[in-house]
Amino acid sequence: MATLRQFEYLVTVVDTGSFTRAAESLHVTQPALSHQIRALERDVGGPLLERLPRSIRLTPLGRSVLPHARAALADAERLHSAARRTAGLEGGELEVATVYSISLGVLPPVLRNWRERHPGVRVRLREYPHADALQAAMSAGQADLAVGPTPPDWEGPVRELGTEEFVVVVSADDPLARETTGSVALDSLADRAWVHYAPGNGLASLFEQVCAQAGFQARVAIRAEQTAAVPLLAAAGLGPALVPANIIPSGFDGLLLRPDPPIRRVLSAYSRIRPDPLTAAFADLLSRQVRTDAALIRPVRS
Repeated sequence: MATLRQFEYLVTVVDTGSFTRAAESLHVTQPALSHQIRALERDVGGPLLERLPRSIRLTPLGRSVLPHARAALADAERLHSAARRTAGLEGGELEVATVYSISLGVLPPVLRNWRERHPGVRVRLREYPHADALQAAMSAGQADLAVGPTPPDWEGPVRELGTEEFVVVVSADDPLARETTGSVALDSLADRAWVHYAPGNGLASLFEQVCAQAGFQARVAIRAEQTAAVPLLAAAGLGPALVPANIIPSGFDGLLLRPDPPIRRVLSAYSRIRPDPLTAAFADLLSRQVRTDAALIRPVRS
């Protein structure tokens, strides 16, 4: 059976690009390193590395095995870290992964509360542009806990947090300000040019899907790389935008309208393995603060 040491040897060879440099980094002899790689290859059923004159290259099997090796090493490090954490949650490090919009709207008050309760615990926040990238990072063991849209067919623990609601943002002097009752049908804006998200942003995919369901393809006035810029650009009059209600900053001077029918998505906290006490404590706090829709929805001006 493959061992963590063999996984460490494989990852180090790949990361350094050669057996010689990997042996130096690991403080082992090159023959010992080669022996362990061959043993791993026997265990998985084929060659993992192709030796080139000046470097190495992963075989197709190697490319398949490498992510699992990295994930196993990350899980082992997390296990050791959890064992070192005190029962009183007074120290340690917590790695939280999320998507851009959640780091803007949902997490800041939770992180502030957490910091007040556990000032000795360091928090590392990893942000991803798309829910698929977030899920892939969690599958690779790159964080203790993910916070984002509920992943389909996730094999680990999942805790539903609440429902995130979306609003349409337009400028305060938009014609809709004189006509609206506080809500708007998306198809009534089919002839508008919209403030859109960059293609790699998961909210771009969501927006395009809801437009398709409403029977039109949105024209683009401008695309923004930064999620936080989208409502500001819409408020400045560049076009309507569809944004999560919870990312609207305080003192915002644009007009917020509820889509009719409503547009919502369920948010969850999830992990690969059963959370250790520190991760579980953070998940508990997160759930308490955002368990209801009201925690995720800012009032809409009518």
